[in-house]
Amino acid sequence: MATRSRLLIGVGVLIVAGIAFLGFRSRSGRATYSAAPMDRGEIADVVGATGILQAVTTVQVGSQVSGTIASLSADFNSVVKKNQVIAHLDPSLFQARLDQALANLASARAGVDRSRAAIDDAKQKYDRSRELAAQGLVTQSDLDSAKATYDGAVAQNRADQAAVSQSAAALNQAKLDLEHSIILAPIDGVVLARNVDVGQTVAASLQAPILFVIANDLRRMEVNASVDEADIGRVRTGQDVTFRVDAFSGETFGGRVEQIRLQPVTSQNVVTYNTIITVDNSSLRLMPGMTATVSVVIASKKDALRLPNTALRFRPDGFEEAPRPAATGSAAATGPRMDGGKTKAGGPRAPGRSGLVFVLDDEGTPVPTKVRLGLSDGRYIEILDGLAEGARVITGTDSGHGAAAPGTAGSSNPFQPARPQPRTR
Repeated sequence: MATRSRLLIGVGVLIVAGIAFLGFRSRSGRATYSAAPMDRGEIADVVGATGILQAVTTVQVGSQVSGTIASLSADFNSVVKKNQVIAHLDPSLFQARLDQALANLASARAGVDRSRAAIDDAKQKYDRSRELAAQGLVTQSDLDSAKATYDGAVAQNRADQAAVSQSAAALNQAKLDLEHSIILAPIDGVVLARNVDVGQTVAASLQAPILFVIANDLRRMEVNASVDEADIGRVRTGQDVTFRVDAFSGETFGGRVEQIRLQPVTSQNVVTYNTIITVDNSSLRLMPGMTATVSVVIASKKDALRLPNTALRFRPDGFEEAPRPAATGSAAATGPRMDGGKTKAGGPRAPGRSGLVFVLDDEGTPVPTKVRLGLSDGRYIEILDGLAEGARVITGTDSGHGAAAPGTAGSSNPFQPARPQPRTR
């Protein structure tokens, strides 16, 4: 029992000693700063968006007449030429209508001949009645009856001529229907979709049914990208574009902004604008319908002096920035800012704005330094003036128990002389 008591007392003493030691380390430990040297590299200011790859020209081939599919001459991925036959509808019904129209036209022409004969007969009787009436041998009523018969024959002839025109129009319609039973490719291209099979009946009563979808030359495609309204003001036609697709995740493809459509698209209170990007697809690797992650290159530099964006957000504990003096006129819009060059909405930094970073001196003390900012790609930002290549810029702190978030400095404050100065790792 005594042995167990001594063991418990020993364990307690060790625990108390450990707590005291850790407390002493916590009070005497000095925070260390994480720093990154200024280097050179490529920076590109881009606008991100997503879009769908599609053919420049896509035609939906339909049928103007109703009927049954008799044969198909094209399938998925078939390469077709303009006016090439790609399908046939059963022509028997259309041929029967054409034969009926021919018969109706012949009947109408016969009716014209009959009415002309009636005109000749009525004219002779009318002329004879006028001669007899002049001699007083027929009454006036008989003369009037003969004239009415003649006028009726003339009117009937005109009606028969109109029937001929009507029958001729019906014949032309029947011929067109028979021609339309042969489905032709309207453009040179590739069949993307075939929506019918042999034996299927298509009905064109209200709208033309879609039989095929044909895309024009797939060697030249386009991306229909949705650009947010906050970024559309920086996008211009002619700008270079890079994009990736999931099918080729390790590759980057290029394009160019061709058109910015003015019609806004609103979805869940988010306004976007469709931006058309032309793409060279000579390799035919890209396919219609692929989702593209697009980056519109607003500006870029190959050999820019840069530092991590986290350096602009770092502020040592206890550091207070001087209040910005009130400015009027153009100075209010273009004067230097000590907020790292951020916009009020947290958007991209405008080139030439001022920022504040902290550089380690020879004693490991953070020294505030004003810099002039250039392009930013979200990860790095260009430094136009204020720092030289190789300068060690603080990006965060590490108190010894893991890295702290940028802008904190643990328990040390280099701007309070009563506390020991921290050392760099």
